[in-house]
Amino acid sequence: MEFKKCARCGCFFISESDVCCNCESRDKMDISKLNSILDENYNFNSIQDLSILSGVNINNLSRFIKSNKISGLNINL
Repeated sequence: MEFKKCARCGCFFISESDVCCNCESRDKMDISKLNSILDENYNFNSIQDLSILSGVNINNLSRFIKSNKISGLNINL
């Protein structure tokens, strides 16, 4: 394991994950919320639209998309 900076809150921690243990549960809740929204077949014109609807900030959305934690997106990044 290595010393890392949390991708979500910026604190330093030791783990294999990209977020600290405090933020890991927040990530799971955000991903669950996003998947629920996407399962309802909403169409989005942009990542900003998805961010506004879900309440998940753009930085976290981008991180989830890059790490393939959410799928089924039809938006222009």
